[in-house]
Amino acid sequence: MQLFFNPDISENTTQFTFAKEESKHIVKVLRKNVGDTLHITNGNGWLFTAEITVPNINKCVATVVSKTQQPKRNYQLDLAVAPTKMNDRYEWFLEKATEIGIDSITPIICDHSERKVIKPERFEKILQSAMKQSLSCYLPKLNDAISFKDFIKQEFKGDLFIAHCEETDRKSLKQQLKPKQNTTILIGPEGDFSIKEIEQALQNKFKPVTLGATRLRTETAAIVACHSVAFINED
Repeated sequence: MQLFFNPDISENTTQFTFAKEESKHIVKVLRKNVGDTLHITNGNGWLFTAEITVPNINKCVATVVSKTQQPKRNYQLDLAVAPTKMNDRYEWFLEKATEIGIDSITPIICDHSERKVIKPERFEKILQSAMKQSLSCYLPKLNDAISFKDFIKQEFKGDLFIAHCEETDRKSLKQQLKPKQNTTILIGPEGDFSIKEIEQALQNKFKPVTLGATRLRTETAAIVACHSVAFINED
């Protein structure tokens, strides 16, 4: 099954028109014609089955014939991850985390961050592509980049963890995780969190954790954390 994404479709939609770029892909590349079936999601859990009524390369029109809502996972995972020096590494993290299962991602700018500016438009496309590839109907939310000190001041629900490399009293993440919980995990930049940031996190009820015996890159640490949460929630 090939999955298309259209954020403007709702459960009340009966007919809609694809944008020019996607219309061209459907009609010219995939060679879809009148009566052919398409599967579309709006990223909010709905899966729509539609039939093409007007196979125009500029404005492909389809009519919804059925709809179902994909069940949500029994947990919520929010990762706050510092941008990596190389953009492609962060994009790799976004892709794989979406495939594994994640609810929101917040780029956090830390004391040791080498990259302080991101391109959200590019990141959004990565998330959408990964959602479609994995046949998920839930698009992770990409939050605006925010400084660590401002992020940590927010109100959080559920279990809170900060993964860092300082030789302090840290527990293994996998031993701390509990199934069916809201979980927020902080992952620092290449130079790790500063001592000040770690102290701020602890003061705001984040628990210090380790992700293993070896030192991991930022994007690897984020994926290890993401998979650990998914694994503990497997049926």
